[in-house]
Amino acid sequence: MELFRLPFFEQILEAKTVLIAGAGGGYDIFAGLPLYFALRKAGKTVHLANLSFSRLGESTAEILDEALFKVTAQTQGDSHYFPELHLARWFEWVRLEPVAIYCFPQTGVMPLTTAYQSLLTHLGNVDTIVVVDGGTDILMRGDEFGLGTPQEDVASLSAVDAQEGITRKLLLCLGFGIDTYHGVCHAHFLEAVADLTRNHGFFGAWTLLEQMPEVQLYREAVEYVHRAMPESPSIVNASILSALDGQFGDYHATARTARSTLFINALMSLYWCFDLPAVAQRNLYIERVRQTANYWELSAKIERFRLELGGGVKPWKDLPM
Repeated sequence: MELFRLPFFEQILEAKTVLIAGAGGGYDIFAGLPLYFALRKAGKTVHLANLSFSRLGESTAEILDEALFKVTAQTQGDSHYFPELHLARWFEWVRLEPVAIYCFPQTGVMPLTTAYQSLLTHLGNVDTIVVVDGGTDILMRGDEFGLGTPQEDVASLSAVDAQEGITRKLLLCLGFGIDTYHGVCHAHFLEAVADLTRNHGFFGAWTLLEQMPEVQLYREAVEYVHRAMPESPSIVNASILSALDGQFGDYHATARTARSTLFINALMSLYWCFDLPAVAQRNLYIERVRQTANYWELSAKIERFRLELGGGVKPWKDLPM
């Protein structure tokens, strides 16, 4: 291993066809856009997917599977909250580049696993999947003080882990510190990174910079969608963009965070990369949820696991820095 060759870059540069998939719903796919633009520039074939909070069933999106929808700029749907639709329109109407966003609804792990299988068959020749989490709570294994929003994350983690014939399965996190807003202790995230490092599952971290063309395009896309959905801006991506701007401390780019205290800082613009199967293996409750058929069963399984932990939950720990 050499100083200028992170394990992530070594793996991703060998890829030919990449699926970048948002893990946790909402705007997560946006956190993968800098990578998307970089891979396209490198000559890779790249597809975008997202676990969605949008009302996919009420839209005109093409149905490819029970839990798989193809959203394009021509799709009609609830424009008040439909980030994937507005992203597709930004690509086609502003960039003049037709790009489909493949969307999964909130569901159980079994339907999501099947939907991923259908998508991979539909796309063909995908050799690499990069799951992207806006924030870092996807690394919570289950016994931490707070898990953030675990349902979507563990469903995506499990569904991709189950896919066969994929050469590389990677996990990217962007937005260190943001999940404090959702009750996540970041000392526990760093503990997870240490654990994965010992097991050779940590593939490096690197920073995004405002002057990078890929980051500038990421900003354009986020700001376009924020203008299209002024009542539902992304807290995660607004915080990342604030960090990229050089903001620090209790800075609020959106009124959605007005009643909370933020700590915007340079660590929010770091990409953290991991071996996805290693993250899945570390999760304490993933085997319990693999057979869930719907979102409510998934939530109930996680809640049951947490109740059984009783006093076994790790207490909050402030970072001594």
